[in-house]
Amino acid sequence: FPYSLYLCCDRFLVSNQEKRREKRQNVLNRHKRSWVWNQFFVLEEYTGNEPLYVGKLHSDVDKGDGKVKYVLSGEGATSIFTIDENTGDIHATKRLDREAQAYYTLQAQAVDRLTNLPVEPKSEFVVKVQDINDNEPKFLDGPYLAGVPEMSPLGTMVVQVAATDADDPTYGNSARVVYSIIHGQPYFSVEPKTGIIRTALPNMDRETRDQYVLVIQAKDMVGQMGGLSGTTSVTVTLTDVNDNPPRFTHKSYQYTVLESLPVQSVVARIKAADADIGSNAEMDYRIMDGDGPGMFNITTDEETQDGVISLLKPLDFETKSSFSLRIEATNRNIDSNFLSMGPFSDITSVKVTVEDVNEPPVFSSPLGKMVVSEDASVGTSIGRVSAHDPDTTNSAIRYSIDRNTDLERFFNVDALSGVISTAKPLDREANSVHNLTIFAIESQDPTQIGKGSALITVLDINDNAPVFAIDYETLLCENAIPGQVIQTISAVDKDEPLSGHRFYFALAAPVAGNLNFTLRDNKDNTASILTKRGGFRRQEQPVYRLPVLIMDSGSPALSSTNTLSVRVCDCDSDGVALSCGAVAYTATGLSTGALLAILGCIITLLVMVLLIVTMRRRRKEPLILEEERDIRENIVRYDDEGGGEEDTEAFDMVTLRNLNVIRDPNVRRDVTPDTPTFFHYPSGARPSYKSLPDNVVFREFIWERLKDADVDPSAPPYDSLQTYAFEGSGSVAESLSSLESLSTDSDQNYDYLSNWGPRFKKLADLYGNCDGTSVFS
Repeated sequence: FPYSLYLCCDRFLVSNQEKRREKRQNVLNRHKRSWVWNQFFVLEEYTGNEPLYVGKLHSDVDKGDGKVKYVLSGEGATSIFTIDENTGDIHATKRLDREAQAYYTLQAQAVDRLTNLPVEPKSEFVVKVQDINDNEPKFLDGPYLAGVPEMSPLGTMVVQVAATDADDPTYGNSARVVYSIIHGQPYFSVEPKTGIIRTALPNMDRETRDQYVLVIQAKDMVGQMGGLSGTTSVTVTLTDVNDNPPRFTHKSYQYTVLESLPVQSVVARIKAADADIGSNAEMDYRIMDGDGPGMFNITTDEETQDGVISLLKPLDFETKSSFSLRIEATNRNIDSNFLSMGPFSDITSVKVTVEDVNEPPVFSSPLGKMVVSEDASVGTSIGRVSAHDPDTTNSAIRYSIDRNTDLERFFNVDALSGVISTAKPLDREANSVHNLTIFAIESQDPTQIGKGSALITVLDINDNAPVFAIDYETLLCENAIPGQVIQTISAVDKDEPLSGHRFYFALAAPVAGNLNFTLRDNKDNTASILTKRGGFRRQEQPVYRLPVLIMDSGSPALSSTNTLSVRVCDCDSDGVALSCGAVAYTATGLSTGALLAILGCIITLLVMVLLIVTMRRRRKEPLILEEERDIRENIVRYDDEGGGEEDTEAFDMVTLRNLNVIRDPNVRRDVTPDTPTFFHYPSGARPSYKSLPDNVVFREFIWERLKDADVDPSAPPYDSLQTYAFEGSGSVAESLSSLESLSTDSDQNYDYLSNWGPRFKKLADLYGNCDGTSVFS
């Protein structure tokens, strides 16, 4: 075997040369050699039909007499590797994959066959799996997305791709990969060893083509024939640079606007085209010069990059009817590398023509500010608004309030003078500012309406008393000491005095001299509640109600009494409340009367429970037999055909002649009838069916059957269907059977059935314009 090695008693693998050197060194002190075997290498992916021979184990204790048995243990022993216990030959029984496991660590030992006692110490060795080229390179991060600026110079790096090969990189060329480009030339190239993709053409223009899809191949065995390969795609996007200047599509623009156009309205939108995108297409517009300075402004719409021309001042056709502007558009982000492609700006002219309109009234002041006291009486004048007609007609003006801005109608305005007055009492705490819209309407043309605003501020007066800032929950420990602060309180007031709030605290007069608590005003709009004594007990009083008087500093001063609830609690040593409120007294013992009362209640409850259980267990005797309990309301179909009019065996067909009896509507049908018969017999004796009138025979027969069913204890306790198949006696109209009609030689014409509507369509198809033979066919 070309890779034979030996393992001596010191359990190290050494070569044949090292073994001879060891012999010379151990002449004076020779150790006993225990194991000798071949070096173990196994080729992966073995496809033979027989187990693969790995190597041989042999101990010098083995004399060949069969007394020594070889035992193999460790990774893959018995499942992958087997050993001949007599000869020590090792075989691999399964295909091995180096990429799954590169080596196996095993232990070998020689034991006595009879006693199973080791004759040599256990030794460890390694079986290495030798690699073959069975794995293609793979791009674990693919497919790739990359970008490179347009107009980049030749050789600009785009991205680096990397492929990995699972084969052994230390053995042969199985894992040595080279890269090549399959699709994407001549625009890009790839370095064979590094996988770096670079531009192969200079000045690629994004506006011409913005995306390229490359196919990169990685091949092992250094790209030689027989190597395995893998591919990936690389999508390269050319990113934009500012290499295109903005340009107006026209050198001049004309727009027309109405004289009534509101200020800040858009007059026109213009746009300079730029082939770039993103920030490279952003531009700024400015008005270079023009008549009517300060009349217009131009801004950039950041979403569309349009130049938005807006009105800054009101237009007046009578004063000026047209304006001329020169507007410049300039790129916001200019790249110095492409200045040669400039200039990156453009200029155009804009003419704005004003059209005359009938203008609405104009307020002398768009916003009128007024103040009124909160306690102003109804009808108090607050201020005045004024408007005029800007047209030459100078029409008279009438005023009104937009009630959408005064829903509760707190104010009125005089229609002629424009004086605003109060219409209701005001409350500053509900609404401190009222923003009214005032309409000014031309008398000659009511469609011309001007709008103005009146901002009315309500001045505060002291009309609200202070109250507790929050709902306080005050806990008092039973072990509290005199003078201990148990709560700090504060107050709030809806009023807002100019000098700020100042509150005064005191206990209400009825409890000012109580022996339990006192109040200390802290002079900072807060107060502290203190105990006057100790020894509070929940058993004596679980809750104390302490009325606190709070007064503000207004003029006149207002006050309110607020109740503070103090709950007595059982606390631990740190003052943390454990339980609060009333304590139920625990009796040390119960009297004889109480025990008897409790016992009596328990006995009463037990008796009631037993009665309920007994009543629930009682079962009502069924009205039908047990074997008939599974009767269902089923419809049983029998396909037997009766005898029809010729059947005279079931009933006396002679006596059942007339069915024209009207049922009594007052008789209930769900109970046994009280009257045994419909016919009132004059003698009280019941006659036979033959002596009854013709119109009673059939009804009497049915009610006899019904009475029998009602009194029958074995009959089912639910509605049942009983069919009486007697069709009655013959009719003067004779038979209406279609079969009989077709069997005769009738000359009757049935074409009129087609005129009776869709319900008779089937009959018309059967009988109209056809003979009996065709129907039966």
